[in-house]
Amino acid sequence: MGVNTANAASLLADLQAALTHGTVARRVEALRRVTDLFLYAPAAYSDEQIALFDDVFQCLLLKMEQSAKQLLSERLAHVVEAPAGVIRTLAFDDMIEIAAPVLLHSEKLNEAALVQNAREKSQGHLLAISRRKVLSHAVTEVLVERGNDDVVESTLNNPGAEFSDNGYSRLIMRAEGHDGIATCLGLRPIPRHVYLQLIAKASHTVRDKLNRANPQFSADVVSVMKDIAIQASAAKSEATERAQTLVRLLHSDGRLNEAQVAAFAEHGRVEEVSTAIALMTDVPILTVENMMIEPRAEGLLVLAKVAGLGWTTVEKILMARHAVGDVGVSTSLAEYQDHFNLLRPATAQQVLRFYRMREAGSIPATAS
Repeated sequence: MGVNTANAASLLADLQAALTHGTVARRVEALRRVTDLFLYAPAAYSDEQIALFDDVFQCLLLKMEQSAKQLLSERLAHVVEAPAGVIRTLAFDDMIEIAAPVLLHSEKLNEAALVQNAREKSQGHLLAISRRKVLSHAVTEVLVERGNDDVVESTLNNPGAEFSDNGYSRLIMRAEGHDGIATCLGLRPIPRHVYLQLIAKASHTVRDKLNRANPQFSADVVSVMKDIAIQASAAKSEATERAQTLVRLLHSDGRLNEAQVAAFAEHGRVEEVSTAIALMTDVPILTVENMMIEPRAEGLLVLAKVAGLGWTTVEKILMARHAVGDVGVSTSLAEYQDHFNLLRPATAQQVLRFYRMREAGSIPATAS
């Protein structure tokens, strides 16, 4: 279609002049007419004519209601020749209903514009960007850095998204403790070293799912998990030794009291609690550690009574043991409190003496 530049310019200039003092309704109608004119044959317009359309669109948008802007965004989003200026204006609109169509589809938004938008605008804008057909690693880095969980998962589920090494590092951090992100990342075709880092941090549920989906990495995964188990065991041993050393120092200095035990329990420091109870009752630390993970807590109640602890502290100890592992909770705290209140110190001492005699072999283990 041949378009006379002078005629087109005259028509658009007349429309712009007519809208200077027009009502909102007249502006909306003018916007529709200008949009229709542009979309009739956008490929036929020269760069100069497209620039003219851009000026008119920008002028019309200054006092345009949301619904009209949204309609314009939807109509221009898929047009390759759409004026770059108005596309940018629409993309950076605070209303996501206006920005979303062009953020999702417009090819007029270059990488720099997308990065800036992702850095400055709302999570809704980021979510729209994450669904574009193609995403460069510069854009995905910002999406992973600023985006909420929905944005990150959407980006990972986009087959056209590219990630840099830095992007993968951020994703590994985001995936830790988040099964949804970890699963989305692990189901993508990602580098081997990234996959193994992910497996090392993933939950058992996610790990099983990813292992089934990626059997080619099974041998590598077994090796990695062995290394993790060794490191975890070493770390636990070091942590246990530090905890026991601290509590022994407190005990030798005469500073190991109920308030200190309660503070340990309140912060979930069960190794310190176990060591403290052991020292206060002259019972092997291993014995107390086993009591801390047994389904029932009667043994702990006896030791706590011997140590002279009150129920408030005992309750904190019971809560701490429930928070660290698969300790049964079949007996309620109220029932334990009744048992503890009925247990006399003298009776607790007798039970402990009986236990020590049995451990020493003076009484058969089957005796009750």
